[in-house]
Amino acid sequence: QVHMVESGGGLVQAGGSLRLSCAASGRTFSSYAVGWFRQAPGKEREFVAAVSWSGGITRYIDSVKGRFTISREYAKNTVYLQMNSMKPEDTAVYYCAADTNDSYGSSPLAYAYWGQGTQVTVSS
Repeated sequence: QVHMVESGGGLVQAGGSLRLSCAASGRTFSSYAVGWFRQAPGKEREFVAAVSWSGGITRYIDSVKGRFTISREYAKNTVYLQMNSMKPEDTAVYYCAADTNDSYGSSPLAYAYWGQGTQVTVSS
């Protein structure tokens, strides 16, 4: 079992930065791929980024490439999402999720464990 808690969300102006953290309990977390998803009001949950269990492979949706960076710190059992040059369309609740099969895929169905989410609001 893995318990995950996101933090770092908040209100930021367009062009600003935030760093989200996903802290997990459970010794097996380091062997799982981890993804970040987001969900805006009235929209479906959307894949944002993922990192393999090794940290050596990352994936991003096109709209965040060059602006967001996903990384993991094994000693702290934590995965980060650094968000720079933020835009109003980045506004959403952001969730982290763990993929026990290390597929680092874009489908929410591939992820077995989820955090409760953290709100990110970007003002124009």
